[in-house]
Amino acid sequence: MATLAAADKAEFAFVRDTVEVSDSVLSRQVSTLEKAGYVAVTKGHVGKRPRTWLALTSDGRTAFAAHCQALRAIAEGAG
Repeated sequence: MATLAAADKAEFAFVRDTVEVSDSVLSRQVSTLEKAGYVAVTKGHVGKRPRTWLALTSDGRTAFAAHCQALRAIAEGAG
């Protein structure tokens, strides 16, 4: 979510490499987030090679912002 929050969209391979997980692990997470309405998946081609792009939906951005705010509140309470 944090990787996608920093951009309008990102290629699957970029996200995979950034968060250092396997294709299957990321695919499972993306499926879960897509079902929740937090991530939009777009498939296409660059030349003859298939590509998958991921993007946060507006609900996904809202949920991620709320999560970050909750973490800040926890951190402030710990100090």
